[in-house]
Amino acid sequence: MKHFVLILFFVTGCFTLSFSQKVKPITVKAIVIDGDTIPIIGLKQVEVYSFGIPHTRKAKRKLTRLIKNVKKVYPWARLAGIQLRKYDKLLVAAKTERERRKIMKIAEKEINKKYGGDLKKLTFSQGKILIKLIDRETGDSSFDLVQDLRGNFTAFFYQAFARIWGYNLKTKYDPNGDDKQIENIVRMIERGQI
Repeated sequence: MKHFVLILFFVTGCFTLSFSQKVKPITVKAIVIDGDTIPIIGLKQVEVYSFGIPHTRKAKRKLTRLIKNVKKVYPWARLAGIQLRKYDKLLVAAKTERERRKIMKIAEKEINKKYGGDLKKLTFSQGKILIKLIDRETGDSSFDLVQDLRGNFTAFFYQAFARIWGYNLKTKYDPNGDDKQIENIVRMIERGQI
């Protein structure tokens, strides 16, 4: 009998504890249509990428290599955009053309000293991607930037030298055409997905 009372006391105690939970009500916006209440719940915006998954080994390797190259080069392109905005402010403040050229030579030496060694280690395909991503970040092709900052002759010389090695500084970034995969990869990097 003692055991029966103890078990009964234990079971009723468990039931009372389980029913004594506090329920916090959730208020949700809703609309009523024909006497039926329909909740309205806001969802986070989702971006859908048209990123085809390759079926062959060769295409998978090519895509993996492209992702690796864009991940390596994208920070350099962002840095180029930041540096350009920094030097644009200095150049606007310059009063004479001589002072402007002096600022640009100092900037070029500083950039070569700081980043030149790392940039020389880029592969051919990484260099091409960098040229495109610089256009994406700044809105101007690399040729236009050199022409604006260093002059026509220097831009012509750099373009001629780049053409010898297979680059084209006049390449424009086309996020909806040829560079759609690169744009998708960059967006995924910015969102922290890859």
